[in-house]
Parts: sequence; C-alpha cells; structure tokens
Amino acid sequence: MATLKDIATEAGVSLSTVSRVLNDDPTLNVKEETKHRILEIAEKLEYKSSGQRKQPIIPLTQHHILVLYSYQQEMEINDPYYLAIRHGIETQCEHLGIELTNCYKNNTVPDAKNITGILIVSTPTKDILDTAAKISDNICLIDFKDTTSQYDSVDVDLERISKEIINYFIEQQIDRIGFIGGADEFDKADIRETIFVEYGKLKKVVSSQDVYRGDFSSASGYELANKMFSKGNYPRALFVASDSIAIGVLRAIHEQNLRIPEDITLISINDIPTARFTFPPLSTVRIHSEMMGIQGVNLLLERSRDGRTLPLQLYIPSTLILRGTTK
Repeated sequence: MATLKDIATEAGVSLSTVSRVLNDDPTLNVKEETKHRILEIAEKLEYKSSGQRKQPIIPLTQHHILVLYSYQQEMEINDPYYLAIRHGIETQCEHLGIELTNCYKNNTVPDAKNITGILIVSTPTKDILDTAAKISDNICLIDFKDTTSQYDSVDVDLERISKEIINYFIEQQIDRIGFIGGADEFDKADIRETIFVEYGKLKKVVSSQDVYRGDFSSASGYELANKMFSKGNYPRALFVASDSIAIGVLRAIHEQNLRIPEDITLISINDIPTARFTFPPLSTVRIHSEMMGIQGVNLLLERSRDGRTLPLQLYIPSTLILRGTTK
C-alpha cells in the first residue's frame, strides 16, 4: 500500500507538501504543475487516505467475541480473581448486546466463522495463540502482556505492586520478609516472585530460603506455610501472592497459635470478597479484575471500529488496603 513518503519521494517534494496537496489546503502556495504531478503519482500508486482505508463499522449487535481461557474452569473456584475477570467480560457484552462464546482449556474451540474478536485470559500457550491467530487478527490478552506482541493487552503492574509491599514492610522496620506464592507454569517463577527476590535482595530484606512456591489455591498456601513453620526459624512478615493462598496461610498461622499481626504479619494481592471476612481481615492489594474484563471487550471493539494497528498495553490501577493482618 502506497504511503505519503512514496509519493513525496517520486515527486521530489516534502511530506508536508504532499499531505497539504492531498488534503486540498487552500493556504498552500505551490505551482499548479507540482500539484498535478503529486495527484497523478498518488493515483498511479493507488494511494488511499486513512479515511478511505477504514473498514465499514460493524454494528455492536453483529459482534461475536470468543474468549479463550488458558486454564480449566475449576480454576475459577480456587481463585475468584479469574471469576471476576469473566464476570467483567460477560457484563460488558450483555450491556452492549454482543454475542459471547467462552472456551476453556482442553475444550474444543467452537465454529469460528462469525468471530469478530478474541480475548485470551491468563498466560497463553503457543497452541492457544496459534489457534486464535487463525480465527482473527483482532486479539486482546488479559492478565498477561508481551511487549513484543502485536496484540493489545490488559494487565496489572505486578512489578510495581511487589515493590510497594516490600517498601511498606521496610517502613515498618521489618528486616526479613518471606514469600508464599504460586505459578501458572511448572517450575517457572511468577513475576511477583521474581521481583520479590530481586528487589528484596537489593534492599537486603530477602533471602532465597524464605521463598515458597506452589499453586494459587488455599490448600497450597496451607501446605507451604506449614513447611515454613517446620523449619523453626521463619520470617515475621510475609508477602503472599494471592488472597486465595493467604486464606490457607492464615489457617496454618492460627494452628501455630501465633498472633496476627503481633507475631507475624502478611499482605496478599487481589482483595477478593472474602478478604474482609477472614480472621483477622486480610491486608491486600485491591486489583479491579472485573474492570480488566470490561476493558478487554472495549479494546476489541475500538480496534475493530477504528482499524487501529498499533498495539496498546493497558494497566488497571491497584490500591493497597490495610486491614487486620498488618500493624
């Protein structure tokens, strides 16, 4: 497809001159023969303006969004964070009258003839990305980002959140912080764990012996906390990767007859509804995961409407909520 630069090069004039001629700028002072030459070259190269290149706008009621979840549906039971993302997607599609199809890991992808956009939730495998790319080039990643990707993404800044939690503990004069977390991929550290170790060691409050990794369930949190207590010498402050994990950690702490936050303090991430009703209530970082789903739908529609090719990376804000598990 011809560009303004192609026309300018062949005509031997500046980009600005070409742009003003094609936009019929009445203030432009150039020779008529120059104008004619530019117009002839534009026609020869079959140049189309951005307005001419735009695709017809698809009415909202004709959109059909396919959601590919990179996990099995049971994950939503163990971690309400993902349930909230799905709720945001479904709520926005219902609000706008958009047809929606959900497809979880290991399920057969439905007939995709009328799909106008695809959302991929959580860390995608190569197979999922390949499957999506065969169906549509209008793809948005949720709860995952890839700076080299051509696709839009909606995520939270877990690097900033991890540093914020460490800084809070340091401000409380705590010089040893432990980590209890999970991983989406076997034997691969989550970004929370990676930043915790790197930044914590930089601040001289973290050592590798205080890092525990399982999955994102309450059962895993309980098991890892007991493993930590079995060593005898454990940290008095914990960064827990999610509220679901933290619920299991709290049970293990209570079974040790430790006082919270006097004997041990902890902060987790997500602020799921039950975080306010644990004993004591969880201090946590509120992530607006439902908004992640909503904005994912919005990005698909905006890209389809405007013909945008530049990928956007959207970060949803977060807030540290201090409750009963911190002093």
